[in-house]
Amino acid sequence: MSARPHTTGYRGDRLWLAAMVHRVSGVLLAAFLPLHFLVLGLAIRGEAELDGFLQWTKSPLVKFAEIGLVLLLAIHLLGGIRVLVIENMPWRDGQKRMATLAAVAAVGIAGVFLVALL
Repeated sequence: MSARPHTTGYRGDRLWLAAMVHRVSGVLLAAFLPLHFLVLGLAIRGEAELDGFLQWTKSPLVKFAEIGLVLLLAIHLLGGIRVLVIENMPWRDGQKRMATLAAVAAVGIAGVFLVALL
């Protein structure tokens, strides 16, 4: 029984990186959901608890985290569109360029959100 050599050279490719970033953004968004539901639960408990939480969200650290959340959402959205295109359209030579443009667009969207917060 011969062992197959384990190659990981493909991991430096932009398309592999785009797929990995899409997966990681999905995991991080899934980790955020319970916190979101917890905050929605505060609204059910009463106005005072929700108002206290909303005051806390005005801190700079939370604002920074919101920018990260928007970045994750943009990355995951654009990554999902990329997967839909790959699965449903013919392969194009510019796939790597499109993945790079999607990453730049996601950062741009987060930048616009940052400017809107300031």
